[in-house]
Amino acid sequence: MLRLFPIFFLFIMLISPFSDAHGNELQNTQDIDPVALEKSYQQAKFYYNELHTNTNLGKSRDNWLNGVRNFRKIYLTSPKSEYAAASLYMLGRMYSKMYRQFSTEIDLQESISYYRDVTDLFPDNRLADDALYASGKIFLKEKNDPKKAANSFNHIIADYRNGDMYAHAADALKRLSKEHSIPLPAAMLSYNDISNLSYVLPVKYWSSNNYTRVVIKASGPVTYRETLLEKQGEHPRRLYIDFQNSYIEPKYRAPVPIEDGLLKQIRTGQNTPETVRVVLDIESISNYKIFSLPDPFRVVIDVRGEGKKTADLSKTSPQPPPLVSSNSTTPVPEKLPAPEPDLIVLDQQKKTLVNSVTEITDGDLNVEMQAMEFSLAQQLGLGIRKIVVDPGHGGKDPGASAFGLKEKDIVLQIAKKLAPILAEETGAEVILTRDTDVFIPLEERTAIANTQAADLFISLHINAHPSPKVHGLETYYLNLSTNAEAMRVAAFENATSTHQMSDLQDILSDIMKNSKINESSRLAGFVHNALSNGIKEIQKTQFKNLGVKQAPFYVLIGAQMPAILIEIAFITNPEDSKHLANDQFLDTIVEEIAEGVQHYIHSTTASLSAY
Repeated sequence: MLRLFPIFFLFIMLISPFSDAHGNELQNTQDIDPVALEKSYQQAKFYYNELHTNTNLGKSRDNWLNGVRNFRKIYLTSPKSEYAAASLYMLGRMYSKMYRQFSTEIDLQESISYYRDVTDLFPDNRLADDALYASGKIFLKEKNDPKKAANSFNHIIADYRNGDMYAHAADALKRLSKEHSIPLPAAMLSYNDISNLSYVLPVKYWSSNNYTRVVIKASGPVTYRETLLEKQGEHPRRLYIDFQNSYIEPKYRAPVPIEDGLLKQIRTGQNTPETVRVVLDIESISNYKIFSLPDPFRVVIDVRGEGKKTADLSKTSPQPPPLVSSNSTTPVPEKLPAPEPDLIVLDQQKKTLVNSVTEITDGDLNVEMQAMEFSLAQQLGLGIRKIVVDPGHGGKDPGASAFGLKEKDIVLQIAKKLAPILAEETGAEVILTRDTDVFIPLEERTAIANTQAADLFISLHINAHPSPKVHGLETYYLNLSTNAEAMRVAAFENATSTHQMSDLQDILSDIMKNSKINESSRLAGFVHNALSNGIKEIQKTQFKNLGVKQAPFYVLIGAQMPAILIEIAFITNPEDSKHLANDQFLDTIVEEIAEGVQHYIHSTTASLSAY
């Protein structure tokens, strides 16, 4: 029979006097004595406790029904009193206990209905969230219905943030998300509330035969730790990273096999209710580096090794792999970590910066280059077979803007002009990171160069300055820096703050150990000299040579080849901007960059022939 209480009885109350279970007339609500009502409630609770503690009393279902009548009578007597919601809540609790003791299905349904009445009729009462939590537990444990349980817990998260059941509901939802792949409510994933979980977004990766870059973004700064598992049977070495106090949506948890190059598979899963685990299954791992970048927060993992495939990457030019979401619900058992990896940790405290030369002038450029060491590839005379040209910014990121010009448009125009000339004059294959107006994250640009096995990486940019009087040309390569202006330029190109740039120095101090700083410096010197000489012919006395500098640019971090970043002119300077809008000036820029690259290649060949 359908349960009509309390709605049916509320209707009866409007048209007739109250009666108890024996048909005795009760007083109208306004005539109820508060003291007598409190006494009745305490007596009802006492009897309920006796049912728990007295075995003989509690084994009779009739006695439990008597207890139910006690609370029902209190509610019917005064449905708007302070004891009304409490009585309904106790009715829900009693029927729940009765189900557990007597296994009568109707008792369970009655319990859920009474708990629902508490929330529906008294949403502002302190017991409303308790009733929701109790009904959620019933759906989960007795009804085996995790979705309905999640609905009850979600109601608490949405409407009772300050209630005492919020934390319990949040914990329950985290477990449901892990065990039953039920999405967490958005309210638990606030970007600004440190008490909530952080989103871990779908993993992006770029992989070649001997190199993989994986980028994992999160909605905010996340504490993470890594573990490298040694090979076990047929399982290769696996690297996994645990993100604390984090959550990834169920739709992103299915593992995606790749079987292409070094990277075999990426699995992402909710390893515990508050920990996201990302597992990299790799053919082999010779070394790896992990570092984080801010705004937005992301963790970058560079892995190097040797895959099973042995294709000649110098003769092929595969397109960068698509951006793929890859996930897993399978937890990886923890083992003892492998020997110390190249782990890079961003320290919260500032460290003393390493002193460094921040500018190489024309006078001492030759001396600087003579002291440079050559890579093994150059010593073997392998030459330059592939060049990646990177037009900065793009899409939603316009870069610097002034006088109706946008940096992203100018550098794309230069890159399209430069590619065929470089290819013709050097005999190298030239690849653009973008050939349309699209946005590409900074770390993806470097990954494209690495997976393409490029021999040179050239990133094109246009400078800007708060003062319109500042103008000129400057060329950068990746290194530590204490030069304030160089840090300002790097902060702008990195779309971050100078404060965060200072923190980045801690990362670079370790990355620099294996980067091609010397070769990048040589390439920067040759290209910069060619550009400065060519621009002088156009700008005459207006041209200012700002020199070759070093700074921590995100787009250059992790590059496996000589890499430079050119700031061609200042778009905020009236004269420079006029030149940037002139095709003849852009043609000169293209010709001089190509000439600088040629000089770099020829200088290397000449130096090698002297050995």
